[in-house]
Amino acid sequence: MSKSFRVLCADCTRMLQVHREICGYCGCCVSVCPEGALELIDAYLEVGDSCTGCGICAKVCPLGALEVTDEVQV
Repeated sequence: MSKSFRVLCADCTRMLQVHREICGYCGCCVSVCPEGALELIDAYLEVGDSCTGCGICAKVCPLGALEVTDEVQV
């Protein structure tokens, strides 16, 4: 299983990257997401389609496990 994953955000210009090897699954990001796009299921952070890439979750993560980046065009 991959230790990190990227999710294309709803606006299609940003991506949320979750670094599973860093994430402590504390739920801080879940509680601040204005879109309700994040959910802890078992021991995994799930990112829903409503993620807009606002970056609030990344700012509050105490471990730095979330990163919002511009989408890379290939």
